[in-house]
Amino acid sequence: MTESAPEKPGAGALLKAARERQGLHIAALAAAIKVSPRKLDALENDRWDELPDATFTRALAQTVCRTLKIDARPVLELLPQPAIMSLAPGSGGLNEPFLGRPGQGDPGRTVAAVRPLMLAAAALMVAALVVFFLPPGLWTPAEPAPATALPAARPAASVASAALAGADAAASDTVAAAAAAQPAGETVFAVPASEAAASDAAAAEVKTAAPAGLVQLRTTDASWIDVRDAGGQVLLSRTVMPGESVGLDGALPLRLVVGNAAATELGFRGQPVDLAPHTRDNVARLELR
Repeated sequence: MTESAPEKPGAGALLKAARERQGLHIAALAAAIKVSPRKLDALENDRWDELPDATFTRALAQTVCRTLKIDARPVLELLPQPAIMSLAPGSGGLNEPFLGRPGQGDPGRTVAAVRPLMLAAAALMVAALVVFFLPPGLWTPAEPAPATALPAARPAASVASAALAGADAAASDTVAAAAAAQPAGETVFAVPASEAAASDAAAAEVKTAAPAGLVQLRTTDASWIDVRDAGGQVLLSRTVMPGESVGLDGALPLRLVVGNAAATELGFRGQPVDLAPHTRDNVARLELR
């Protein structure tokens, strides 16, 4: 009686035996190689039909061998070989020209897609020729429109009026401040803007000779002065400019209000008059008889 040779273990049995020799549970090995235990159990029991394909089976077996540190060649020799993809029936050699699938080389669609591009290129070419052959004069830029004339400057009289108005406002503020500081019953006279402007013109014509008259006034700084005679007639009521000398005659008694007493020199009948006794807050009020 002849004894049969022992059956050679399969690839799955080799992998299972190697795992058990290392005391490694199948779940732990599946977690280590990041694969489900079900697929690993199918590999160890040669249930290859439960695995995706032969390529996956061989790759999984090789990963298990690498993790268990065993030789993978005996295991891979027992596993099925991956199927070799053959060329489609009827295909020729490498040098045979490739024919695309039906419908891809439809000349009608190609012409329809290219026709708009050809029309656009032709239109651009015609436009370029038209521009090239046009007379040069047609492309000369138009003359710019003349700039709108600026409005004429305001007349000098308007500017002068504005300046006088500003001077009036400043003089009014000064007189109002002086009036608030004076006792009740005393009058502060405002300087009209027209006379202030006249004083500016008179300052340019100041003479060095002493003026004639009962009253002589001379200032070293701008000083507003008001002088009235016995009948109340105004002899002087304006700002006397620095260095200006003024002589006045009128019916006595003469009443004077000097806005800047510290900068004003007063003479009466050729004799100097001290303004200090008649001054309060640098405004002098006195009567000359």
